[in-house]
Amino acid sequence: MNKDYLIQTEDELERVIGPPIERIREKIYSALDDAMIEFIRRSPLMFLATLDSRGQADVSPKGDSPGFVKVDANGNLLIPDRPGNRLIFGFRNILRNSNVGAIFVVPNMRETLRIKGRAAISNDPALLRQLSEKDKPALLCTHVSIDECFFHCGKAMIRSNMWKPKAWAGNQQSLMLKSIAKRYDADAEAQLEIEADIEAGYRDNLY
Repeated sequence: MNKDYLIQTEDELERVIGPPIERIREKIYSALDDAMIEFIRRSPLMFLATLDSRGQADVSPKGDSPGFVKVDANGNLLIPDRPGNRLIFGFRNILRNSNVGAIFVVPNMRETLRIKGRAAISNDPALLRQLSEKDKPALLCTHVSIDECFFHCGKAMIRSNMWKPKAWAGNQQSLMLKSIAKRYDADAEAQLEIEADIEAGYRDNLY
């Protein structure tokens, strides 16, 4: 990277991008409105960003049936946790730094919903039952008190052709499998065993 072109101040940044349009700035709310709550109700997928004590970021996808994330009576998010890889980077981060960011996605909708807030982790049995799926309670609940929320325009989805199946790559081979196989120098037989383990986890350990 040529350091002569590094942007290091907000003034330099705005000279390139331009200042925010006032009506766009005004779309940032401190609480969810009805349209945002409806968007969350339709969303089967969201991404939760957390920060550790050093400020290093991590982003985790969360997905389930549309509306799997609930909005409580006070306008807070209730995000269920299901069985995963048990690394729990995000939960560890929340214990050290409660600030989080989230993006909600709805299939075939160009806009996304962005949220900033403060998170806490709960294992209240009644709450976990409320967040049940397939008759199984959530393992944990991430409770997010909202500080800022706004709809993000659809240009990224339009440019990426995200909702246009004809533009999708045809190869569905798992690149995660390829990465694991290379790390362990797995031969063809071992690759089949790794793939079988991955598929068994997807089939048998979703809830």
